[in-house]
Amino acid sequence: MGGGDYIIAMTTPTIESLLRCPECGHAERLAMPSDACVYFHACSGCGVVLRPKAGDCCVFCSYGSVPCPPIQAAKHGAGGCRPAVPGAQD
Repeated sequence: MGGGDYIIAMTTPTIESLLRCPECGHAERLAMPSDACVYFHACSGCGVVLRPKAGDCCVFCSYGSVPCPPIQAAKHGAGGCRPAVPGAQD
C-alpha cells in the first residue's frame, strides 16, 4: 500500500445489553435500537422508570452492560445519538 491507501476497521455494534435497575437490582437482557437512544425504560422487576444519568444519552449508557449502538459507532468516528422518543429534541 502506498500514498493515500487506508484501511478502515469497521466493527459491528453490540445490540444486546444487560440492563440493571439501580433501585431493585433486577437485570434483563434487552435489544437496543441501532439508530436511536432510549430515554425511558420501566423496570420489569419493580416498575420504576429508569432515566439516563446526567451526561449520558440513554438508559443503556447509564445502566447497561454496554453503551448504546449510536455511542459505540461514535467512538469509531461515525454516528451519534438521536432521540427514540417522539417529539424529543436532539
